[in-house]
Amino acid sequence: MQHRIIVLGAGYTGASAAGRLAKRLRREDVAITLVNAEPDFVERIRNHQLATGQDLRRRPLSEIFAGTGVALRIAKVTGVDADRKTVAITGANGAEELEYDTLVYALGSGWNSQGVPGTAEHAYQIAGRTGALRLRERLAGLDAGQAVVVVGGGLTGVEASTEIVEARPDLDVALAVSGSLGDWLSPKGREHVRKVFGKLGITAYEHTTISGVEPDHVTTADGKVIPAAVTVWTAGFAVHPIAKATSLEVSGTGQIVVDPTMRSVSHPDVYAVGDAAMAKGAGDKPLRMSCASGIPTASLAADAIAARLTGRKVPDKTIGYFNQCVSLGRKEGLIQYVTADDRAKQAVLTGRLAAAYKEVICKGAAWSVANPTLGMPTRRHRVTHEQTTV
Repeated sequence: MQHRIIVLGAGYTGASAAGRLAKRLRREDVAITLVNAEPDFVERIRNHQLATGQDLRRRPLSEIFAGTGVALRIAKVTGVDADRKTVAITGANGAEELEYDTLVYALGSGWNSQGVPGTAEHAYQIAGRTGALRLRERLAGLDAGQAVVVVGGGLTGVEASTEIVEARPDLDVALAVSGSLGDWLSPKGREHVRKVFGKLGITAYEHTTISGVEPDHVTTADGKVIPAAVTVWTAGFAVHPIAKATSLEVSGTGQIVVDPTMRSVSHPDVYAVGDAAMAKGAGDKPLRMSCASGIPTASLAADAIAARLTGRKVPDKTIGYFNQCVSLGRKEGLIQYVTADDRAKQAVLTGRLAAAYKEVICKGAAWSVANPTLGMPTRRHRVTHEQTTV
């Protein structure tokens, strides 16, 4: 009987894990099923480009996984029973239940309203393709001089605000951050972001907490009203809620707690990757929610599953960082070099070269997903163990 592996979610992490498993294991020994709600792979790290009117290449999952041995199911995951080892889905055939021997949970994350009044009703988000397209339509309908306020000073907020003003220099764009602009960067990195913001005419509201969102303005915690025909909310991510509703051990954020091989500490036949996992990297620090964390965790999980099933040595790796890549529009960028545990170093790369560097990174990530059986030697081994509990 084939060992049944189900991968939930076909973002960067889920798609990468499924493709890597297909390269590691013999088709006659395993049945790999990839479940995703959308028929296309979405380049999430380019959603700020999609929102500003740029057209991105369509990448159908059916084409990506054709001939790989991975079975694709376009369906919404509605539940996981980690004790019965089943997944509930709803798709073209209605409600179904799938059984698994090994589960890879890669449902990722979405936007986080932080419970701020009016955010869910009036704010726009770019955590998903649907949200990015909705924002795209709204931005296209704005008249010159109207105000756009982006809330959140992390990578997504900085990239969104610069992309919007570059595409629509006739708009009044501002970024509201709870701390200092770019406070997670080195002094050189912060200086460059400020320089680009000044050149593009973006207003930075620093040390500003947004306490309410209305259709035409936002309100700060100290009572200030900031005009906003459009509010773009990028203040953090929230993981998919399904894991928290299961018997899996999860963190306070709803992430599945995993060991160094991305295996659930409570259910050894479940692996979690990407934003869905509470995993630790270099310096025993939790990995941040990002593509930079997600793809390495997917690779590690796939290799660990393959090793356990084939009786080979389980990988012993610690995930560390090298840099943070920030696009500042299409012509500017910032590469912030970091320590393995993600602390900013003094060294940075800026300007057009940094923008080109970031583009290479984005294309490389998409290429690795779109070519799941290329890019690394094929070493398919025979399954010798029925379960991954060994």
